[in-house]
Amino acid sequence: MANKQISSTQNQLIKHIVLLKEKSRERKKTKTFVIEGEREIQLAINGLYTIETVLYFPEIYDTNKLSALPENINCIEVTKEVYQKIAYRDTTEGIVAIVNSRPHQLDSISFTNKTPLILIAEAPEKPGNIGAILRTADAANVDAVIIANPKTDLYNPNIVRSSVGCVFTNQIATGSTTDIITFLNQNNINIYSAILQEAKDYHTQDFTQASAIVVGTEAVGLSDAWRDASKQNIKIPMQGKIDSMNVSVAAGILIFEAKRQRNFK
Repeated sequence: MANKQISSTQNQLIKHIVLLKEKSRERKKTKTFVIEGEREIQLAINGLYTIETVLYFPEIYDTNKLSALPENINCIEVTKEVYQKIAYRDTTEGIVAIVNSRPHQLDSISFTNKTPLILIAEAPEKPGNIGAILRTADAANVDAVIIANPKTDLYNPNIVRSSVGCVFTNQIATGSTTDIITFLNQNNINIYSAILQEAKDYHTQDFTQASAIVVGTEAVGLSDAWRDASKQNIKIPMQGKIDSMNVSVAAGILIFEAKRQRNFK
């Protein structure tokens, strides 16, 4: 594992990393993205992502750990100035990686469980909410997460950060609402949409069969297509003064009710 050094913020690789952090277009064009932090990088490795390059600042990062990384990774030492240019977290660990992305097509999803449990979010915009949804999905060990009509790419650094690496631990796909509904119907998966209209309290439904729980944004909710496709619309009884809650919180409540019914298996 030959180590190189970069000391200039004007280096072309450093400029490229800055673009990967800031521009979705660059991430899509090169099919690469940036990860910062030991845990996140290790989760990506465990998830069989290909790490192209690791950049580390030796005053923060223990260089003895480099030997534990997979072989053939290009390891580059950087100066403090360079590291500050490429790091994007307030609390940092001295290591950044360039990683190959994945396409996340619907047909890439496979089920080992005969009664899969899927969490679907339609058109989530805020990276923090997407990250929180992915953390919830990991905690519940759902069979897949599907993002319908995505508004941002999954490898936005703020999604990677807010998901604490759970973007690498979940089986994830993206697609249009129409294509996802077709996919669910083809796989005989019951659809439960979190919609207030014609809805029943979520805890009255049977989620022990193959189920997809669908949530939308607080501002817009779900599109009519989900209402039409639902086996049953479901709602969380609201006992305060407002009629909605954060989408990641709602997803957690609904998913863990399904897990409770399945004896957390």
